[in-house]
Amino acid sequence: MDENRKNSHPFICPSTRKFMQESRTNPNYSLGDFIHGYIYGRWTYLYIGVAKGKHPLAKILGPLFSLTTSLLPKPKVDTQNFPPEDRTGITFADGYHGKVMPLDKASKLVTINQPLKLPDLEQVIPYKRARAIILENPDHIAALKCPCRTASVNPCQPEDVCLIIGEPFASFIVEHHPDKARWISQQEAVGIMEAEEARGHVHHAFFKDAMLDRFYAICNCCSCCCGAINAHRNGTPMLASSGYVSEVNQKLCIGCETCKDFCQFDAIRMVDGLASVDFDKCMGCGVCSSKCEQGAISIRLEPAKGVPLDIFTLKGDQG
Repeated sequence: MDENRKNSHPFICPSTRKFMQESRTNPNYSLGDFIHGYIYGRWTYLYIGVAKGKHPLAKILGPLFSLTTSLLPKPKVDTQNFPPEDRTGITFADGYHGKVMPLDKASKLVTINQPLKLPDLEQVIPYKRARAIILENPDHIAALKCPCRTASVNPCQPEDVCLIIGEPFASFIVEHHPDKARWISQQEAVGIMEAEEARGHVHHAFFKDAMLDRFYAICNCCSCCCGAINAHRNGTPMLASSGYVSEVNQKLCIGCETCKDFCQFDAIRMVDGLASVDFDKCMGCGVCSSKCEQGAISIRLEPAKGVPLDIFTLKGDQG
């Protein structure tokens, strides 16, 4: 008898077993995290619909889920290296957040051809948890119907623009959502991101505590549908800047307002008929630059905005 079949459980998918096995190797990952991660991956659309308040059961399931997770075992997180003001506990954003990435950086992340282990990206991912990139089988990529778009009225199209990357995540999503997910190649993933960039949408690398405390997806986000962008706008700091900021060459700007119309973070306003960037609001996604036909906008490195998620630079820094 095949060894995998002999050791398998008839009611547990192979990807679930893999998820369980990996959860046991992470000392910061609790039983509560595993249950949370299973619910998040298995019932993604219900989870996101409730979180956005769009599901009919949101008023019932939201408080019930919060109560359940509060009773489960919590991981011990060492905060002694954090400034005193940051030692008060783990917030929602610490466990679930996205890193804005310009298209060229996001493309590198979906085309890497070898396992990657970047265990602590504190400077890049400025949160207390979920700040590692540990890619197993990085060429295993699934395109998933975006739960945020699916939960929206008249959502942006197409919907299958969420990219689940590596194992055990990609297999878990395909096995549990066969009607909403499909296997794609790395080049197809790049094609999806390029098409979304053309639509003016932003690439976010997402990290989640319940997803083994690490990176698991790149989402292509629009402010009209994306729960993360709207949460960020409403004061939950769950998005980290790309490490870049946009700047306008006003000698080239003709005041057409195209960049303002496409900015997903409301970071561009018109001053005396010309585009001007709000430094605090700008997340350095580069969409405005790609949309400016005059070549009047570029993005530049800005240390005050953090360190970019450039996997080849980071890999070199860590050997």
